Amino acid sequence: MPHPFSAFIGFYPTTDLAATHDFYVGTLGLTLARDQGTCHIYSVAGGGYLGFCLREAVELPPTVVLTLVTDDVDGVYETLHKAGVKAEAAPKHHAEYGIYHFYAKGPSGERVEIQRFDENLPV
Repeated sequence: MPHPFSAFIGFYPTTDLAATHDFYVGTLGLTLARDQGTCHIYSVAGGGYLGFCLREAVELPPTVVLTLVTDDVDGVYETLHKAGVKAEAAPKHHAEYGIYHFYAKGPSGERVEIQRFDENLPV
């Protein structure tokens, strides 16, 4: 029998909670949903959340990707570029996955992907 889950939170480590807050709120425009002192939880549309907890070290493999979906991939790319955030490459289409996307680095070295789907996901 299915359970009625109402949200999803992915938690990730950060060595600098203030820089993480500035990046996700100040640069990307997310909203702080909960401040738990050493952990911050940010709202993402659709009932999703990103959580960042203060840790002494961060060791995320490059296969761990925080993906934010938007129709305005190029606009986010420009915003990050103006903020001095380095992208791995300019936005491009990936035919195999049916997406338009790019990758950038967050304040603790986390790999952040900004993408849009060629077709809408089913609701």
